Amino acid sequence: MVAEPSRPATIRTPIDDFTDLVGRWSSWLVLAIVLLMACNVLMRYLFNTGSVWAQELEWHLLVPVVLFGMSYTLRHGEHVRSDILYFRFTPGTRALIDLVSALLIIAIALLILWFSLHYVQQSFVIDEKSPDPGGLPHRWIIKGLMPIGFLLLAVQGVACAIAAVEDMRKAGGKH
Repeated sequence: MVAEPSRPATIRTPIDDFTDLVGRWSSWLVLAIVLLMACNVLMRYLFNTGSVWAQELEWHLLVPVVLFGMSYTLRHGEHVRSDILYFRFTPGTRALIDLVSALLIIAIALLILWFSLHYVQQSFVIDEKSPDPGGLPHRWIIKGLMPIGFLLLAVQGVACAIAAVEDMRKAGGKH
């Protein structure tokens, strides 16, 4: 792990630190998915057996990896962007692009969060379960991670917007 240069403590410091913590913890689920998939494959091909709940658990474990990984990816600048063009711009222009992108991420994340609340509530009220015999119950639990994941993304978007404003100040507003 490369040491991060020291940075002054701002409101974004605890956000970045929390995003890192959540990202590291959820990354362990990838190992669980790999082990579970290996067991499922072995059970199927060696013993000619398998279970619906174990196969469903694979994608249930993938959900938090994706939902919590979004904010972690954004925090570390590994999200999709056209780097070939981006790095040709001046630092001030890059900071402006980062600010607009962060504001769009916040808006979209909050919209998805808002609309997902009814989706999760509906699943909770009917105690949604797998339609397959032997599948997992309480599907609302996994669906409940959706608003949490997008809330984390919106909060990390705020940290990125703050960082972009700081970068714009350093660049002196030169575009």
